[in-house]
Amino acid sequence: CEEVQGYFVWRAWNRGGRVMIRPDGPDLAHSSCVSCGLCVDVCPTGALEDRSVVNYGWPERWVETTCPYCGVGCQMLVGVRGGRIVDVRPSRRLDAVNRGNLCVKGRYAWEYVYAPDRVLHPLVRVGGEWRQVSWEEAIQFVASRLKEILAKYGPRAVGVLVSARVTSEEEYLQAKFARVVLGTNNVDSCARVCHEPSAAALEEVLGTGGATNTFDDLDEARTVMLVGSNITENHPVIGVRLKRLASEGRVKLIVVDPRRTEIARYADYHLQLRPGTDVALLNAMANVIVEEGLYDRDFVARRVDGFEEFAEVVRNYTPEFAERVTGVPAGAIREAARLYATNRPSMIMWGLGATEHVQGMEIVYLLIDLALITGNVGRPGAGLVPLRGKNNVQGTAIMGAHPRKLLGAVPVSDPAQRARFERAWGHPVPSEPGMDGIEMIEAADRGELKALIVFGEDIVMSHPYRALTERALQKLELLVVVDMFHNETSKYAHVFLPAASSFEKDGTFINADRRVQRVRKVIEPLGESKPDWQIVVELARAMGYGDAFNYSSPEDVWNEIRSLWPAVYGITYERLDRGESLHYPTPSPDSPPVKVLYADKFGVGERARLRPVMYIPPPEQPTPEYPLLLTTGRVLYHFNMGSMTRRTPNAAIAPEDFVEINPEDAEALGVGDGDLVRVTSKYGSAVLRARVTDRVPRGTLFATVHYPEASINRVVGPHVDRLSHIPEYKVTAVRVERAG
Repeated sequence: CEEVQGYFVWRAWNRGGRVMIRPDGPDLAHSSCVSCGLCVDVCPTGALEDRSVVNYGWPERWVETTCPYCGVGCQMLVGVRGGRIVDVRPSRRLDAVNRGNLCVKGRYAWEYVYAPDRVLHPLVRVGGEWRQVSWEEAIQFVASRLKEILAKYGPRAVGVLVSARVTSEEEYLQAKFARVVLGTNNVDSCARVCHEPSAAALEEVLGTGGATNTFDDLDEARTVMLVGSNITENHPVIGVRLKRLASEGRVKLIVVDPRRTEIARYADYHLQLRPGTDVALLNAMANVIVEEGLYDRDFVARRVDGFEEFAEVVRNYTPEFAERVTGVPAGAIREAARLYATNRPSMIMWGLGATEHVQGMEIVYLLIDLALITGNVGRPGAGLVPLRGKNNVQGTAIMGAHPRKLLGAVPVSDPAQRARFERAWGHPVPSEPGMDGIEMIEAADRGELKALIVFGEDIVMSHPYRALTERALQKLELLVVVDMFHNETSKYAHVFLPAASSFEKDGTFINADRRVQRVRKVIEPLGESKPDWQIVVELARAMGYGDAFNYSSPEDVWNEIRSLWPAVYGITYERLDRGESLHYPTPSPDSPPVKVLYADKFGVGERARLRPVMYIPPPEQPTPEYPLLLTTGRVLYHFNMGSMTRRTPNAAIAPEDFVEINPEDAEALGVGDGDLVRVTSKYGSAVLRARVTDRVPRGTLFATVHYPEASINRVVGPHVDRLSHIPEYKVTAVRVERAG
């Protein structure tokens, strides 16, 4: 607990013969425990045990698979008894990303598999009511309706939203289905609303839309700059590692975040900026590095273009100017910039607090710029690592779930690339770029998009400006939801197809540091639920495209992916099942993975070009009517929109959404800790429980996003980044008043 996790839950109480080992509270539920379960794993006496083992018995067998939650990609051992999951423990493989650790979600939030409200049979809405049907009837219904809509309106009227929670093989098939069967590039994923700026900027500037380095490089870094990430709650296993390194003095830590998160307490510099002012802050750091000559002259001369233009822009962004815009003291900006530039190797990690802005892609440009001018690219312990939110969101776009990119992120506009896929698939690939997820909702609202298939996402909960999404979905002639549970989106669906969980199928996930990892079938699918890949194959066959979807296993699909994407050609199921830890690119079956990218050259060529950025104030600013700025995010105990974690014991620990309010703001508003408050913007309102805390500064609110009863995205507006089309979730002008 102390040495690995950095918590201090267990204490020796009393003295002599009366000494007892007990938590630092009256019980574990009221202590500083974060329920990682590590103490249970190492307890030598059996005094601590998982309740599920007590209830269901010790496992008869263990199956190693990959965690279904965040992008860290922890390896876990799932214990099975009598065909039922009874326990989860961390893998003990030292080369696994989690190194024998798990967080509360991976360790204990698996009982959603057996939730009583899980949908286990296909459903078709008839007369406004759900009717249980056979798989054959459901598939035929969807196929016939899709054919009718395609014949009447054409392929631009249909779209597919791909899940980031399913396997890479399934993501590939969902994207292939859109192009081959529906004849459209209207295909996208939830990456649009989380890390599309990261993937797009990294690919454009450097050549690959993924991390340049791996999580293991943390052990070699001397400085880490963490931007817009509550890492110990959103990516806990990596967060714990970073926290331990910082607390032991093995790494210097810079945290850029409007909130005083747990990790900020361990930072050498916490740059607590006003929401939406990241560009001004990062430009000021670049200003210090350029003006004080702290940049790597040799690296810039050999490998970087556009330095003079970049330097001319950042000269306007003095730390004093940035202080007026961001609220961060100029002295702190200077010292943090000097630390990042000189205490190398330095790594930059970032989360949604950096990307979910109207300048989200430009913020990532600046993070790349900082790494380039300081020579922190292409070497161990350095680089750029976006902290991807979902278990397989790194896989979605790279698997072709993108309106402008095919598998491997090759442009669909390239005739040679299209021809290569057409030869493999035996069918034409549409050349016209498609609509992304935000554009599809807008098109549905205009009456132009008529049919939408949504795999494993609750877009009503996750998209901004919920009222628009709800209105748009009601206008669709066909909405098909493929998921495990009814959600806010399925309220508007015509067909519900029950999907298997990741514990009920085989395949691979790709984690945030480009690591391809096996997902192994642990139990048989419950009820009539099916893996997504089988659902896609059956739909394709019913539409008359069985020749292009002739697969008997996920491995068949993966081998087709390998044949079309050279970066994973060397990653086979055989190698993964031998326990090899393989990142892409791994170009051949006998080659090791390339863990550090761009050691000699970039994916775009010998040199990379800097992207100077001008600061644009966010469109949402405080006004007399809406005097506070709202930002949103997650908590430790829940994942994304909560569809899985809310159906586990985690819901007892975190039973509702909340909004954090600074004590001075709360006093002025007459709000007390625990009061219900109404948060209102010009777009909508939501009622949440208030938490009065100095974790947020005056004028700033933070709200969580997990419960449909609150649905804070009713409040978030329609603003999007003009380059990547990511919504602005982090800056909304609001007012707060007591509710009831």
